[in-house]
Amino acid sequence: MALDDLLVFAQLSTANISQRITIAYSGAFGVLKHRLKQIFESVESLPNEESEGPTFRVHERLTVKYVLEKHISLHWRSDPISDMVSDSVVALVLNINREIPKVAVESEEATKTEEENNKKAEKVIHALLVSLFGDVKFGENGKLVISVDGNVAHLDKQSGNVERENEGLKERVGVAFQRIQNVVKPIPLSVS
Repeated sequence: MALDDLLVFAQLSTANISQRITIAYSGAFGVLKHRLKQIFESVESLPNEESEGPTFRVHERLTVKYVLEKHISLHWRSDPISDMVSDSVVALVLNINREIPKVAVESEEATKTEEENNKKAEKVIHALLVSLFGDVKFGENGKLVISVDGNVAHLDKQSGNVERENEGLKERVGVAFQRIQNVVKPIPLSVS
């Protein structure tokens, strides 16, 4: 049934609902934007309206505004997809608020050498690639050899370059590696 026919046949009417929520957020706005870019492919900055502060749009559905000193405001039109996007943004903000003190304490107590951290990062990267693509082996010159359905891609762990004729596999491996790198080696806390 078409939306216009709803009133004719069911005596029901429709309405558009705009929702807004304000959440306490004490972190840097740039960190929030970076974290959202890791989850959503579409995070666009919007021009400042009436000097209200930085604003961006997530997934072309949700507007995030920095409204007060330690608060952000989310605005969206209610529909199932927009509601899911807003729920995930709220969860992300609440997790960032919860993690900030924990990260600061961990960084003070960190006594591991750079070499140990790099070895752990390599193990994590390899394990995540195996979970995504299955057959991942160590190749020549520090490259990883990834086999998917008979197609083979060579991933340079240092530069992130993928060598493969199959464009679909090349793009999948490249995007996955970039996202894994962002998780394993996130932006430093001092960057705002």
